[in-house]
Amino acid sequence: MARQAKSGQDRPQVSFEFFPPRTEKMEETLWTAIRRLAPLAPRFVSVTYGAGGSTRERTHATVVRILKETDLTPAAHLTCVGASRVEVLEVAREYWDAGIRHIVALRGDAPEGESPYRPHAEGFAYASDLVAGLMSVGDFEISVAAYPETHPEAAGPEADLDNLKRKIDAGASRAITQFFFDVDHYFRFLDRARAGGITVPIVPGILPVTNFKQVRKFSALCGTEVPDWLADLFQGLDDDAETRQLVAASVVADQCRLLAAGGVDEFHFYTLNRADLTYAISHILGLRPNRPPSPAPGAGAG
Repeated sequence: MARQAKSGQDRPQVSFEFFPPRTEKMEETLWTAIRRLAPLAPRFVSVTYGAGGSTRERTHATVVRILKETDLTPAAHLTCVGASRVEVLEVAREYWDAGIRHIVALRGDAPEGESPYRPHAEGFAYASDLVAGLMSVGDFEISVAAYPETHPEAAGPEADLDNLKRKIDAGASRAITQFFFDVDHYFRFLDRARAGGITVPIVPGILPVTNFKQVRKFSALCGTEVPDWLADLFQGLDDDAETRQLVAASVVADQCRLLAAGGVDEFHFYTLNRADLTYAISHILGLRPNRPPSPAPGAGAG
């Protein structure tokens, strides 16, 4: 079976995903996470974009601050939802002018209460359209989403794979998967993608589980299977955060080891703005800091 091509690096490559803070306390938590993870020299760090573009300003501010105040390479999420083509491309130009060269291009989810997704009358309908539009602004590096267990709104696995291929053909250079727990889902999807002519890196998205109830909710929204064995591991631990942390470390370490054994040497971590578990798993994968951790400039500022 086809497997992820090795990058040729001696150490695995990682990237980390954050979300923009809504409060001063959350800002402090975010920058604590950035300060903790930055010495691992990730390929890039990405900042999410709320449903309907609800965090556009905060996403922009966070991405630009990372660019200016750290030596990390930031990537900004951008979606099709809630804005015209003109407005979306203006945001893209603002990123380009600020020095941001990497965009994570997504269709996006409908704002709460407005399901199902409906394209903006004057906007980009799908992520493939957005990718093509971004390429008209500048030579962005573009990452897109992939769904090992099929997007919940797709007509089926083949239609979902065709959609991914359209995004790649439009100019995307990397796909990052939705999180999953059964590594066989990832490898079967990778084999199908390679057989379908998709040759770009398909990076597994890894979600360290510390709050099982929250993860079950996330999974229901994105179509990710929650295996019975995972539910069993977290049973009875709702009020035991310390044990949950240990169980979570064991689960994600096993997941990453199995992926690495199958040839994967690049991982994307959904950090939820918490660093310790992601740092520990990166260490298990063989990453070591390239310098001692130090406070990020302005850490904790509102």
